[in-house]
Amino acid sequence: MRADVFLVEGGHAATRSQAQRLIAAGVQWRLAEGLPWNKVAKNGDDIPRGAQLQLLDDSETRYLSRGGLKLEGALAACGLQVTGLHCLDLGQSTGGFTDCLLQAGAAQVVGVDVGQGQLHDRLRQDVRVVAVEGLNARHLTLDALLDACEEALGERVELDPDDNDTLPEAPYAWMRNGGMVDDDYDDSRDAKEHEIEAFKAERSAKAQARAEGQLPTQRRRRADRREVQLPMAFDLVTGDLSFISLTLVLPALVPLLAPGGDLLMLVKPQFELQPGQVGKGGIVRDASLYPQVEQRIRSACAQSGLQVVGWHDSAIVGGDGNREFFIHARRAA
Repeated sequence: MRADVFLVEGGHAATRSQAQRLIAAGVQWRLAEGLPWNKVAKNGDDIPRGAQLQLLDDSETRYLSRGGLKLEGALAACGLQVTGLHCLDLGQSTGGFTDCLLQAGAAQVVGVDVGQGQLHDRLRQDVRVVAVEGLNARHLTLDALLDACEEALGERVELDPDDNDTLPEAPYAWMRNGGMVDDDYDDSRDAKEHEIEAFKAERSAKAQARAEGQLPTQRRRRADRREVQLPMAFDLVTGDLSFISLTLVLPALVPLLAPGGDLLMLVKPQFELQPGQVGKGGIVRDASLYPQVEQRIRSACAQSGLQVVGWHDSAIVGGDGNREFFIHARRAA
């Protein structure tokens, strides 16, 4: 079996990409105790089923994605304690930031992602997590977010779920039992043939409407989420966004922050500069541009009413060695 697939199927990694990073950090296997270890050189190396596995560096496994390691480093650099906080995580994706926040003691994490179906199932099943999908962070409002949260916590039920699907008793019911009938038989309650045909047509039409999503429905909370309380403002907003400048997102985030609340966002220089300033492969290689990125984000925070508390290097480099940063800002109390 391919080494990266072996790690995922064996529960050593949450995703293939995480498995591949573990392999790069060092993985070895053996068939039994006492036998020599075999080092995995590349992702496609074969590992026999049932082999014992050893991770030489398991830091990647602390969270569902390496984003958790980035946020862990940023929280430490800022000295932020998240125990008991209600957090908003933008660009939730697989859930690395969310996983980190929960492990650090957050009471609740509402996650927002423009994509669909990316969040790891372990987090999706956690009652402390509300996963909102298909919502663009740039257009966030409290009302839109709360409505999307209710959609995520709810289920759709038909307005007339009590319809009787039992076929009416067939006409000529007296013909059962070998056709034996006496003069006292009362067939006044037997359904007529046209009534049965009308019933079948109604059921067929309703089935088609249900398949096409045209039946009227109402939203209600799922039984396992009825006790979830949604905050009117968040103590901490975190985010790992791609393909958009933070300057376009910050104005929408300030109203979602509680007074005195903190904002801790990952800054990706390639999305804050002009195309001509970004190198091949979407990597900013010119270190002289980093101060320009910082000043741009600081100015956007000030214009949005946020006080910048700190600017920190990410503890983990981005994909392909891209250098990243964290902006720590706070809304006035």
